Amino acid sequence: MAIQFRPLRDRVLVKRLDQEEKSPGGIIIPDTAKEKPIQGEVLSVGAGVRDDKGALHPLEVKAGDRVLFAKWGGTEVKIDGTEYVILKESDILGILDGKGAVSAVS
Repeated sequence: MAIQFRPLRDRVLVKRLDQEEKSPGGIIIPDTAKEKPIQGEVLSVGAGVRDDKGALHPLEVKAGDRVLFAKWGGTEVKIDGTEYVILKESDILGILDGKGAVSAVS
């Protein structure tokens, strides 16, 4: 199903990836105690930003990238009943390579 949303400029549409339901020690974490995931999959990106001379600079991230982003960054939206986060590219901390688990440290 294609998403009917296209971010503008340096905005990125991200779907949060679910966190593990167990702690590393094997304790099951209830939904009420879970924090929002800080990683997600990029679904769509804007065209980029223009510099003072009008030249377009495309974004470094692309659709399909797994990214790590600021815990409280972005704007949460629902599109067709599914929750997404719209971030500026500067709110993205990095691109994740591989399948390793990432969690926030308090």
